[in-house]
Amino acid sequence: MSSLHNRRSFVSLLASAAGLAALDGQLAAQAPAGAAAGEWDLTWFDQLKGKHKQMYDYGTFDVTNDTRPLRFVRNYLDAYRDVFGLQFPDINTAVGSSRAGFPMNASDAVWQKYKIGERWKITDPETKQPSVRNIFLSDGGAVSVKALQASGTVFWQCNVALGAIARELAQGSQIPVADVRADLVAGLNPGVRLVPAHVMAIGIAQEHGFTYMKA
Repeated sequence: MSSLHNRRSFVSLLASAAGLAALDGQLAAQAPAGAAAGEWDLTWFDQLKGKHKQMYDYGTFDVTNDTRPLRFVRNYLDAYRDVFGLQFPDINTAVGSSRAGFPMNASDAVWQKYKIGERWKITDPETKQPSVRNIFLSDGGAVSVKALQASGTVFWQCNVALGAIARELAQGSQIPVADVRADLVAGLNPGVRLVPAHVMAIGIAQEHGFTYMKA
């Protein structure tokens, strides 16, 4: 019985190792252009050492016709400022996006070239037409990507989702997937962190003391 148990354990160990190898291969294949396995730099998590930290999961948040999706983050920052007089770096916030939240992380050039407003059904409040610019980036107010970045908020983008988006956009534009992907990586807003997987980054953030909020 002991011999049989040991044999089964050994087989299970081999299966687990094979599964991990397959996962490593998938992540390596989905890594940014020019990045080899093991070159993901996630040490920026270590630099967020505030006493109060919260991350916002925009992985499935519907940004359609919502011109103020980042109000949750601003409310958190304002409350700590007004109640305790605390701001960055004592307060850390992070916004994580997968596919649905991708438009917030994309530059105006990407919006225009790949018709993000039309594809995501996002209307420009000024023109009342499908937007050809990132309406979330900077509106002159406090609830925008740039305003929150100025308050220390870190934005990240899921690499797995980026690959899926690139494939979808390539089908509609007749541009090679690799070229679309290169455009998307280069066209992320300044400061946006590309992470291997959204779900992985959520876990790492929690391991670094971030509380979690589903946006």
